[in-house]
Amino acid sequence: MDADNPLEIAARERGVVRPDTATPTGVFERTHDLGRDAMCATPDGAGQWKFALTASYGPGLSCTASGTIVRDGDAWRMRFAGADGCEALVREEEDELRLPGRLPSQCDNLCPARASLSGLFLPRASWSEEDAKRLQMRDRRGNVTQPCGG
Repeated sequence: MDADNPLEIAARERGVVRPDTATPTGVFERTHDLGRDAMCATPDGAGQWKFALTASYGPGLSCTASGTIVRDGDAWRMRFAGADGCEALVREEEDELRLPGRLPSQCDNLCPARASLSGLFLPRASWSEEDAKRLQMRDRRGNVTQPCGG
């Protein structure tokens, strides 16, 4: 890779290729038979990022969550807002963010009914902060928002 090549620079700026430093900044997203799962992450001070995510489990059944992310060894620690003690150590492996198969019971109120964020995996779609800020999601009331946009 030639870091000074104008095409490389443009590709990094657009989030098409991975930047030299690994951060959770960007968009993780997948579409499946039951809907769409997505997460955006943007810088929020030194060594911290804010995130918002949504996971769909069929018509009218989805989880929405937000919070902060910090580096924890070779992984990322997600702390979920509005659920004291709800945090998860997540890893990005092969450009896919993977939540653990079991979350603490403090996380139970993040999702309605039997839905859970346990075991959720999200492929990386972009490393771009601008893409993350533009990502649209539905909130709990069904309104389309850009939760990482501000």
